[in-house]
Amino acid sequence: MALRCIGTSRAGEPIRLLSVGRGSRHVLVVAGPHANEPVGGLTVLRLARHLARTARPGAPAGRSARARFADTAWHFVLCLDPDGARRNERWLKGPMTFSQHYRHFFRPGFAGQPEWLPTEPGAEPMPETRALLDLQDELRPYLQCSLHGVDVGGSFVQLTRELPGLSDELARSAADLRIPVELGPYDAFFWPSPGPGVYDMPRPQETDQFVSLPAATATSTWFHPHRYGTVTAVVEAPMWGVEGVGDTSPHPDPYGALEIISHALRQDARTLAGLLERVRPDLLATAGPLLAPVDEYLAVSPGLADEWAPEAALGAAGGGVTATGRRRARARAGGDIDSGAGTGSGGLPPMNRARIMALRIAARRLVIRTAGLLHQMVMAAPHPADGAPGTEVRATLDRFLTERCAAFEDDCGARWIPVRDQAEHQFRIVLAATELAAGSREPRAVRA
Repeated sequence: MALRCIGTSRAGEPIRLLSVGRGSRHVLVVAGPHANEPVGGLTVLRLARHLARTARPGAPAGRSARARFADTAWHFVLCLDPDGARRNERWLKGPMTFSQHYRHFFRPGFAGQPEWLPTEPGAEPMPETRALLDLQDELRPYLQCSLHGVDVGGSFVQLTRELPGLSDELARSAADLRIPVELGPYDAFFWPSPGPGVYDMPRPQETDQFVSLPAATATSTWFHPHRYGTVTAVVEAPMWGVEGVGDTSPHPDPYGALEIISHALRQDARTLAGLLERVRPDLLATAGPLLAPVDEYLAVSPGLADEWAPEAALGAAGGGVTATGRRRARARAGGDIDSGAGTGSGGLPPMNRARIMALRIAARRLVIRTAGLLHQMVMAAPHPADGAPGTEVRATLDRFLTERCAAFEDDCGARWIPVRDQAEHQFRIVLAATELAAGSREPRAVRA
């Protein structure tokens, strides 16, 4: 084993790389790419211990998949966003409830997440991003696994290249550990699926995300090593599992369900925006890291509500998104109203129970994350005098969080997945993906 520092965070924290074994080929596993998703840190330590006991360092190269697997050096980024991870330490102490989690939740805005490349032409990447890019260029791995921990939902994997057979491995592990598999996840809502729970990342001209969201998958650190033939697998393991995300049966009333989702998101976002404006002048100068994602969430919420409104999502005949809905959302997002850029072929996929549940979770999560971050800012500000706006806002936010967290948990029937099972699931998927990637003679780009 070897431990080295590959860079430092914006706050000066070391970004460490643990390497295990020796070989002519490399696998890179990245933990902690999102500040609020800590399970990957446990997974990489589980992998490192396993490999240190069982691997045969320096095994000769060969043509078989087994020989290629043995001829592999493993490299683990222990935490890509240590600054953000520290901000989440309070909820990690438990109890593991929605209220505890979202009251102490932190995740930076899109531009502050190290897996994404700068969107401004000529802009330099963040130090964390630069450290990862340099490491990818150094190692040229045949497989990169990015370990994520979706807060509520199920497990799924996103791929930059095909790995036939991974869906079967995902299903086996999930069934054994009683982890739901997402069959219409919000993150991959428009993407093709070669097998249950596995999704092919889109090419730049294809539909990536909802119009209201940044669509940067093709310009992420997931695709940066594509030039080396790397397969990137983004492995999601849920903290709270929801069985409904795996139910592909027809929804009995998609129009009514979307109406409730859209209306609630629009109303709650309007409420939170009003509360923010009442206290914005009194926020501390140090509130910037919390304020940036709040402003971002509130900016995208109206557009998402428009896209998810039934008349836009289903159309008058219930068969695909309407041009009006997409145009309205694109205008809110600041895009070219007439270009259709980033929408690919357009239209939402069929609204079965799994996809409706995915949107219900996404809408509630967006609202509660916003409220939780705003609550932290208000609580950190100087205590307001009696009768000042801050006093009422604090009380209102406290009630709002209590009510919305309880409703969220009850609405989706969430159950806590033990941390050991979250990590074990990722452990199994990473090993399975490595065996499949090692056996691929010539990696094929997704739908190339």
